[in-house]
Amino acid sequence: MARILITRPEEDAASLADILTGLGHEVRVEPLLSVRLHDGAALDTADAQALLFTSANGVRAAAQLTTSRHLPALCVGDATAKAAREAGFTRVESASGDVHGLAALVRATCRPDGGPLLHVAGSVSAGDLAGDLTASGFEVRRAVVYEAVPAERISDEARAALAGRRIDAVTLFSPRTARTFARIVQEAGLGGMLDTVDLLCLSAAVAEALGALPRRRVLVAAEPTQTALIDLIR
Repeated sequence: MARILITRPEEDAASLADILTGLGHEVRVEPLLSVRLHDGAALDTADAQALLFTSANGVRAAAQLTTSRHLPALCVGDATAKAAREAGFTRVESASGDVHGLAALVRATCRPDGGPLLHVAGSVSAGDLAGDLTASGFEVRRAVVYEAVPAERISDEARAALAGRRIDAVTLFSPRTARTFARIVQEAGLGGMLDTVDLLCLSAAVAEALGALPRRRVLVAAEPTQTALIDLIR
């Protein structure tokens, strides 16, 4: 059994917590990003040939802003695709990877002359999906409808768990989350308490975002999926 700190937003953390608890681990959820829909956010899907989702947060935002569920929903990974199906989208496909995989999926399933692609995004997005697809002749519209706000400080409960060395591993799913974790841990004076903690990263970019934060080990998933990250824990 491992004692694991999950740093995902609450909406995403719940399913991961259930999986890890089912595997016999002790789980603590410490969201380091909170997702907020922009005031006055709107989504015009009238002439779009497909919706592009690079996170489950984008799916949830779109579900609040439009009742349309018939457009193809092309998703960066399996967790995002699962969120799209749960939101009622009927034509969902997963790239099972990163934005480069999503771009490849778009090129395989869409036509440059088929109409604009609508990327439902937050104020900060990893990679250059639009640039990749524009180079292939597609028109990409990026609808920035939400933002992920980083935590200002670590909770008292998580601080006590780290200080008491009651955390064995921390899951980190994005570079922004990794940077936030490194900042709030150091500001709380806990940097020296990570010598018994494994930092489990979804990708090499996530690991790099930790900078010089002291730690026991940084482990990187074999591919950028939740399933691969769970394999690290196994």
